[in-house]
Amino acid sequence: MRAPINKIIDTSFVDGPGNRTAIFFQGCNYRCTYCHNPETIHLCRHCGLCVDSCPTHALSLVNGKVYWKEELCCKCDTCLKTCPHLSSPRVTQMTVEEVLERVERNRLFIQGITTSGGECTLYRDFLVELYKGAHELGLTALIDSNGSMDFRLEPELLQVCDGVMLDVKSTDVEEYREMVGGDGSQILDRAEYLAQVGKLTEVRTVCSPGFLSEKTVRETSRRLAPYSPNGEIHYRITGYRHYGVREPYRSDIQEPTKEWLHHLKAIAQEEGMKNITVV
Repeated sequence: MRAPINKIIDTSFVDGPGNRTAIFFQGCNYRCTYCHNPETIHLCRHCGLCVDSCPTHALSLVNGKVYWKEELCCKCDTCLKTCPHLSSPRVTQMTVEEVLERVERNRLFIQGITTSGGECTLYRDFLVELYKGAHELGLTALIDSNGSMDFRLEPELLQVCDGVMLDVKSTDVEEYREMVGGDGSQILDRAEYLAQVGKLTEVRTVCSPGFLSEKTVRETSRRLAPYSPNGEIHYRITGYRHYGVREPYRSDIQEPTKEWLHHLKAIAQEEGMKNITVV
C-alpha cells in the first residue's frame, strides 16, 4: 500500500500538542480560496512545465513523467510557482513501512505523529495501518482534517486515532460553498459528534473581516463549549495571511488586525470556550 507524500516535517510544535512528526499527504477534495499551500491540492499531471524552471536540474521529464531528484533540490519552490495545476513534482509515493521508518528516527524526541495535507483522510486505509504502527512505537496519532469525512461512518479509523484537529471554515452554508467549494451544512454536527466521543482535540477557523467570522466563532463555540468545560478542546483562531495564497485571492482577502482577532477570542470566551489560541 502506497500513498503520495508531499513532505514530512520531523519535528513540529504547531501540528498538535507537544513535539510531533507531521506527515503531509498530497491531494485535497476542497479548493479553499485562502489555502496557503495550494500546491498540495492536485496530483502532478506530468505536463513538464516545471522542468526547465528548476535552477539545480533536480527535475527531469522521462517517457512522459516528471521525476524529482531530492539530492539535487535546493527547496527554492520555483517549481511550485511555475506549476499552473495546484500541484507539486516533489511528491514521493511511500509505503506505510517507509513512513514509519522515518518516524522511528524521531521517536525519542516526539510525542506522536500528525497526518495532514492536502486532506489525509482521502487515504483512509493507509492511515489505519500507519496509526497502528505509530502506537507500536509508543506514539500518539492525530488527524488534521478539513472536515469532509463523516467520522460517524468510520469507527475503525476513530478507534486507532487519538484525536482529530478539525477545520470549521464557516458555519454559514453559502459562505462555506463560496470559499471552499463544498457543502458545509454538517460541519458542526461532525465536530459535535467527535466531541461527544472524546476525539475532538482541536477546532480551527481561519478568520478575515471579509468573512462571516464572528458568526462562525460564536456558533462553533456555543456548540462545542459544553464538551470542553475544562478546556479539553483547543480552539485555534487563525488570522488570514497573504503568504502562500494564490492569485487572485491574495489581494482580494483582507488580513485582520491583532485587536480584531482578540475580539473574536472574547466572543469564544463569552460562549464558554476556555482553551483558545489566537495566531
